[in-house]
Amino acid sequence: MKHTLPENTLLQISEFVAEHLALNFPKERWSDLERNITAAATEFGYTEVENFIQRIMSSPMTHEHVEILTTHLTINETYFWREPETFEALEQSILPELIRSRQEKKSIRIWSAGCSTGEEPYSIAIALHRAIPQIKDWNITILATDINPRILHRATAGLYSQWSFRNSPQWLKEKYVSLKEKDIFEIIPEIKRMVKFEYLNLADDVFPSPLNDTNAMDIIFCRNVLMFFSEKRRSQVVRGLFNSLIQNGYLVVSASELSLQSLSEFTAMNFPGMILFQKTSKNLKVQQQIPAEAPVHTPMGYPWQLSPINTIEEIGPQLREIENEILPEAEPPLQIHSMYDKALVSYAQGNYAEVIETLQKDDQTSAERILSIRAYANQGMLVSALQSCEKAIEADKLNPGLHYLYAAIQQENNQWDEAVTSLKRAIFLDPNFVLSYYSLGKIYQRLGNVKSANKCTENVLTILNTCSPDEILFESEGLTAGRFKEIIIAADQTRDLV
Repeated sequence: MKHTLPENTLLQISEFVAEHLALNFPKERWSDLERNITAAATEFGYTEVENFIQRIMSSPMTHEHVEILTTHLTINETYFWREPETFEALEQSILPELIRSRQEKKSIRIWSAGCSTGEEPYSIAIALHRAIPQIKDWNITILATDINPRILHRATAGLYSQWSFRNSPQWLKEKYVSLKEKDIFEIIPEIKRMVKFEYLNLADDVFPSPLNDTNAMDIIFCRNVLMFFSEKRRSQVVRGLFNSLIQNGYLVVSASELSLQSLSEFTAMNFPGMILFQKTSKNLKVQQQIPAEAPVHTPMGYPWQLSPINTIEEIGPQLREIENEILPEAEPPLQIHSMYDKALVSYAQGNYAEVIETLQKDDQTSAERILSIRAYANQGMLVSALQSCEKAIEADKLNPGLHYLYAAIQQENNQWDEAVTSLKRAIFLDPNFVLSYYSLGKIYQRLGNVKSANKCTENVLTILNTCSPDEILFESEGLTAGRFKEIIIAADQTRDLV
């Protein structure tokens, strides 16, 4: 197809989009890119598309740029009960098994990554509501994230036209939505309250992390998202999703993404008319196809100071030795000098059960305690995580990072008052502990204390303004001050729109 824009310009903008937004537009999709970038130029107020492209490429990427570009370059087309075979597998097989195994714990965590306008997470909430008779007795987390605050605003409002219900079963609209006005339907409050919408950029943000509540997930939906990423970034995202799941957790992708090579770390599970991907014990061994550029985030606390392992290039030889692979003589394996180093490698690969087993001893070091606590939390073993954290604090009462970690686990356990106390202790020990202020503000917001929540946000921004944009924040698992500031601004914009 003949393009209006020169091919050299399309090549430049496709490379720019891949680098800054991790969205993949190969030559065969340049027609889509040209059409979408023209629409974005119009929204920015440009009549000449090439002038818009040059301005975007020569200026720093602002939050507004990201928001508008992603709105036009990604597809936000979705509807309730999309790919019904997925929800049949969820209702008939996965949820009943999960519910039986959680009768004592009564906790389920599900993440809709790239949630778009919200039809998917609300469908998940409806499926859970149908599957659990006494759902009010359960601690249900349905996290719904997207990169676009506008989309999140629409999703949070929970208002939909008839078109959003085009393939849904009749009972869904009859029972779970109400007529707001002519041809506009609203999700009932009970279902709306079950879903938490948050800003998150899959391509750039850190996960799993208690900071954005992406750890210890039972099920992750990531449908019609991975296809937009470049191969390199897709592998990084899938690795993060893999690590965000507990053992035996499920990843749900769309039918068009089933053949992606990056999913080979998972075990493909056949359901009637559907294939889902499970994190089983057999795929907790390291896969060699992980790209060398993929980041490995060590847990919050002091481990990275005690064992400077930061990249796959450094870890790779150790991983090969663990798997007892035969290596060429020119590339001998490095020795793992301690059980902690071995556990750290296992942690980086999402093998949290192996971390716990490796470090199971009475005389743990401070770094080993923190790593064990995080492994327990990422496995969803909150009682063990809390007990381990209490022992660690008893041995090191003046460590602000431990109090912050304790608060993160308490939040997952809905112990809000206790979490507030722990965060205040962390701030007392470190008055510039920006993530403690942020977490405290999130709790106040949840509890309806708007004044205190706003004060915490002010404190966060005040501290961030004193930091270099590239500075790694304490206890952040690699998050920079500049990126964190963008996240806060995006989250505030989302709330302001509601």
